[in-house]
Amino acid sequence: MTYYTGWEGIDMAYTIGVDFGTLSGRAVLVNVRTGEEIASAVKEYTHAVIDRTLPKTGEKLPRDWALQHPADYIEVLETAIPNLLEQAGADPKDVIGIGIDFTACTILPIDGAGQPLCMLPEFEREPHSYVKLWKHHAAQKHADRLNTIAEDTKETFLKRYGGKISSEWMIPKIMQIAEEAPHIYEAADRIVEAADWIVYQLCGSLKRSNCTAGYKAIWNEETGYPPDHFFEKLNPLMKTITKDKLSGTIYSVGEKAGGLTEKMAELTGLLPGTAVAVANVDAHVSVPAVGITEPGKMLMIMGTSTCHVLLGEEEHIVPGMCGVVNNGILPGYAGYEAGQSCVGDHFEWFVKTCVPRDYEKEAEDKHIDIHELLSKKAAELVPGESGLLALDWWNGNRSTLVDADLTGMMLGMTLHTKPEEIYRALIEATAFGTRMIIETFRENGVPVEELYAAGGIAEKNPFVMQIYADVTNMDIKLSGSPQAPALGSAIFGALAAGRENGGFSNIAEACAHMGKLKDGFYAPNPERAEIYDNLYAEYKELVHYFGKENNVMKRLKAIKNRDFAKGGSRHA
Repeated sequence: MTYYTGWEGIDMAYTIGVDFGTLSGRAVLVNVRTGEEIASAVKEYTHAVIDRTLPKTGEKLPRDWALQHPADYIEVLETAIPNLLEQAGADPKDVIGIGIDFTACTILPIDGAGQPLCMLPEFEREPHSYVKLWKHHAAQKHADRLNTIAEDTKETFLKRYGGKISSEWMIPKIMQIAEEAPHIYEAADRIVEAADWIVYQLCGSLKRSNCTAGYKAIWNEETGYPPDHFFEKLNPLMKTITKDKLSGTIYSVGEKAGGLTEKMAELTGLLPGTAVAVANVDAHVSVPAVGITEPGKMLMIMGTSTCHVLLGEEEHIVPGMCGVVNNGILPGYAGYEAGQSCVGDHFEWFVKTCVPRDYEKEAEDKHIDIHELLSKKAAELVPGESGLLALDWWNGNRSTLVDADLTGMMLGMTLHTKPEEIYRALIEATAFGTRMIIETFRENGVPVEELYAAGGIAEKNPFVMQIYADVTNMDIKLSGSPQAPALGSAIFGALAAGRENGGFSNIAEACAHMGKLKDGFYAPNPERAEIYDNLYAEYKELVHYFGKENNVMKRLKAIKNRDFAKGGSRHA
């Protein structure tokens, strides 16, 4: 590691990174000079994911809704950051910067003072006033209409998003608000990414991120947003959306958004004026955390869902990708994103709903987690032994089909099928999905030469990671931090602070000092990789048939939802 001058007179410098996930916020205190994580803290969200009833009022929610309460995010700052300082015995004057990242696209409507509408008494019974989490899929029909209109009017932006805008992204979610709750749309002074809202709270001014805007809100650094006449076709209320609801200057990741306000300094225990970085997306901010600063290296952030990100020398059109944004991940490169909507959620669904009691008792007797027990049993199988093949669409398909209305499938079950066989098939399905994403990038001119992984699954489950190595037939290098997004945010916090304050002047310097990998890696087993080639060929057949030719999954979903459309009870 090469140290540079610029730290003279600065005895110690820390930065804080806060990663706002699906169920909790995770924070780390990092030594700027060594990348050592001095302390970490986790705060579970009080309201978790709101998908059945609204808090306080008990208002019932329709299917496919996923909301959150913004007060939970403030609780993370209030709880986790003082916890870090206490654990480390750190002096707040030595904390030179703070960066945050967020699951995305996660949006909320706010009033002119930045207050979320759901926190105002007159709107607390209104579902559309709350935060719409990334996995809020109730806007699929709006995404479908947006894509049809964009195709009919030959909008060029579609190419940058693989040919389709996902229901997970910002504009379809805003369309749903405008159509189903126009009074909420009109009451909102602005509609913002939760990532940008947190930075707004920290530094007192709205600084929209080019990462959230570029990947999630159809913004481009050269052309801006689509024209007013396009938005008017989506909904007449939205004609002037870019001026009325999406207003605010857009800043690049790596820039300083401002200094910590007096109010937030008191809340967190930090000093007023502490540098705050422009917000980032959890997957994208992890890239420097694992030391990636050049093209050809794909990072998988593996948790409840998986996001795949990599850098390219130039923009290419890749079918089904989530987006390509110049300077969207690191300055000077085209940043590509793809993803899978259901990975950890996939496995958790199975253990919660399908594992027999005797397996649970066996895990209890052995004092191990049920996932560990299933992994041990499944590891005794060889690929193809179960005769099972699954489609990993339990929460829709993000890439490469970009369709939240697709559902899961398990093929090949018999009266002899065992839980560990199903568990393994689910894992293999997610690995096949990742391989399809990798191959799609390669086929369209974007090299993927190395594979990296971060996140809870990469950290905790060697069995899963070995299957991914075998299915992709690639070595997989691992993040040196169990909290890669939080570490990445801390790296951007050091960049926001600047060299003069003990930080860094560019991302390469910051990454060299603070990014890290584990020493070991997962290497593919050639014999198993060959078997998986055959299984993957069958997987591709199923993807083509159920994803493009036969809409049976959507027809079944429509039948399931018809009582709901007529006002029937969700739980009837």
